[in-house]
Amino acid sequence: MMLHIPAVLTLDEVNYLRLRLEQTDWVDGKETVGAQGAQVKQNRQLPEHAAVSLELGEIVRAAVKRHPTFISAALPLRIVPPLFNAYAGGEHYGLHVDGAIRQIPNSTMTLRTDVSSTLFLCDPDEYDGGELEVVDSYGTHEVKLPAGDLILYPSTSLHQVRPVTRGVRVCSFFWSQSMIRDDARRTMLFEMDQSIQSLRMQLGDSAEVLSLTAQYHNLLRMWAET
Repeated sequence: MMLHIPAVLTLDEVNYLRLRLEQTDWVDGKETVGAQGAQVKQNRQLPEHAAVSLELGEIVRAAVKRHPTFISAALPLRIVPPLFNAYAGGEHYGLHVDGAIRQIPNSTMTLRTDVSSTLFLCDPDEYDGGELEVVDSYGTHEVKLPAGDLILYPSTSLHQVRPVTRGVRVCSFFWSQSMIRDDARRTMLFEMDQSIQSLRMQLGDSAEVLSLTAQYHNLLRMWAET
């Protein structure tokens, strides 16, 4: 499932993150990727252990954890501390797939990357190019969202960031290990949950809504890995 989630960050949060990121130093993005990714990656990244990266990452993580659509779609068990990158002057990231396992910084824990997320911190008219292209069985999808909006997609997808030819593209990105490993099952549960919420708005907690809610939780109980 590929999903656009609007307004994950407020305007004040976007402005604060932008201000802090303008005041910090970036490093070559190749420093945080494996040998294969380094061949196609040309961008700048905030050092993941830097104090500002940890501070801003916690703002992003708190925002997604309080957003009901993100929780419903990702069903996260663990979330890697969010990272930040910037593209300008033709920088790009060629076609690649994210690594299956990530080390959680400052811990011995690892995380299986089930769901990838990119949170845009610039509006589309601030830069040319820089589209996130995600390839799946239905074709290639181009994504370029307003500041504060997030795109969520399976980490199994091939994807790339097109060259930025004007301005600067700044985003936060991170991975989640879902309680539901299989994307098809996650999609089914998300659509079921959205239908339940819609019916609840119309009918309240009717017998039918309660029955559907019970089935949702029974499926979650059957499939979840915790």
